[in-house]
Amino acid sequence: MDHETASQSTAPEQGLLAQISKEMVRLYKDQFGRGPSSTRTDWAGPNALLCTLHDTLTPAERRLAEMGEYQRLRDTRLFFQHASESEFREVIERLTGRHVHAFISGMDVHQDVASELFYLDPVPEPAGRV
Repeated sequence: MDHETASQSTAPEQGLLAQISKEMVRLYKDQFGRGPSSTRTDWAGPNALLCTLHDTLTPAERRLAEMGEYQRLRDTRLFFQHASESEFREVIERLTGRHVHAFISGMDVHQDVASELFYLDPVPEPAGRV
């Protein structure tokens, strides 16, 4: 299992990003019955985390893609993502210590690449800073 992190991150940030990637793999295994072949988590600005997951389709989902049922596949996956949204949010909130303001899940069914995007509440500025 390939769990990558951004090379320009500091060691503590790399550890956090690796933990998030590991938890995304676990969630995919729990929710969909199989985990991705690789995952990468990156900061997408100061208040957003992007998890990219490759090779996440289940055998049944692959069959839908082979049949050209791309929209049905997207709808089914999105339904399951919505049903397990609280679990995805909990992981990010627990590991970052920050509230997830918004969660967006998507996938490219032709390339079998999924993404989980988490928008976090901004960290409050310390009192007295201008």
